[in-house]
Amino acid sequence: MTILDATIARLDGTEGTLADITQGRPALLVNVASKCGLTPQYTALEALQKDYEAKGFTVIGLPCNQFAGQEPGTAEEIQEFCSATYGVTFPMTEKIEVNGDGRHPIYQELTRAADQEGKDGDIQWNFEKFVVGADGTIVQRFSPQVTPDDPQVIAAVESTLS
Repeated sequence: MTILDATIARLDGTEGTLADITQGRPALLVNVASKCGLTPQYTALEALQKDYEAKGFTVIGLPCNQFAGQEPGTAEEIQEFCSATYGVTFPMTEKIEVNGDGRHPIYQELTRAADQEGKDGDIQWNFEKFVVGADGTIVQRFSPQVTPDDPQVIAAVESTLS
């Protein structure tokens, strides 16, 4: 079992697994929020999707409302905001919890990985990033302040491409 086997619905409610969403591609998993100071990172996330989609990579947004209530909307509101404001085309999942007793199984695994400063455990804030290989292995974790276009993130993404 890997994180790819974890059941998670898409933002539109379609049930499946993370493997169904990644479609065998490596991915950047990001807990996202619409009303956060880091929300403008959607621009760089979408650029990453556009730049690497044809090379077999995808970004996946996982909405979460656990940080100061910064993702309060319904699935429809989240979809509309992301599409209209940032032109998001990458897959988005249902709203989930990334910390605490209700932590989604995907994040039970992801939080075991340490970031570039050696910090593992709970997600610190919105827009924490995980590069995951096509087989579900966690390649690298990045803190929320590390932007999707940071050379470290790009290097980790490129390391997953064959």
